[in-house]
Amino acid sequence: MENSRRSFLKKAGYSILGVGAGSLLIGVIPKFATAAPEQTASKYKSRPEALKANRWGMIIDTRKINRRINRNMQQACHRIHNVPDHVGKFGAKNHEIKWIWPTPFKNAFISQDAQYLSDHLKNTEIPVLCNHCANPPCVRVCPTKATFKRESDGLVLMDYHRCIGCRFCMAGCPYGARSFNYRDPRPAIENIEPNFTLRTIGVVEKCNFCAERIARGEIPACVEASNGASVFGDLDDASSDIRKMLAEQYAITRKPELGTYPSVFYII
Repeated sequence: MENSRRSFLKKAGYSILGVGAGSLLIGVIPKFATAAPEQTASKYKSRPEALKANRWGMIIDTRKINRRINRNMQQACHRIHNVPDHVGKFGAKNHEIKWIWPTPFKNAFISQDAQYLSDHLKNTEIPVLCNHCANPPCVRVCPTKATFKRESDGLVLMDYHRCIGCRFCMAGCPYGARSFNYRDPRPAIENIEPNFTLRTIGVVEKCNFCAERIARGEIPACVEASNGASVFGDLDDASSDIRKMLAEQYAITRKPELGTYPSVFYII
């Protein structure tokens, strides 16, 4: 018992150091974060029909995005993942839970020169979500390995039962991609999806790139609802559609200077 306690406190201490160091932590630890122990690494067991990749990635074509597509992508995601609507139900904006959401281009790409944006980018919000980074700081700062990077395909996932609500991962994520359940989410869910985990008060949550759909051989719900504005595929496969698009068209990622290597790209 004493050894377990000492081990936990040691990990927590390293996590606090990581949060305090901020973006400097990325440069201090060059080795990419790895997955949690295999027994907790994935709830979504491999099936014959499962989609497979070495590193899943997504492209969002901002030229095809509009308000309707943003709404469809968010609704498709939030509906199947039991994401509570505290704002719509109770007007609790400060308790909002977001897996994917629209935001102005200048807010998503604060390090990009936005002086001469096209009219479309000035007037259209773009969808943002967890970037499923190749070098995710959120994994390193989690003291319980509730957040982990899956070795098989690079997805950054969560085990909600291991989350202790310390919110180190929220401090460690430079993209604001995580939300904390300050209240019970159940009353704010219109129709509960029985096939996906319900979270509880005091737990952090985020986009999982639809890992449960990938296990069934399906692409992420937001991509399916994007009407062609988003593409999903294997970034390590040179013959995949996503790699062909990246080779043919200029795309950017959010905050590339941090060295997190996001897996979500934006064509502008």
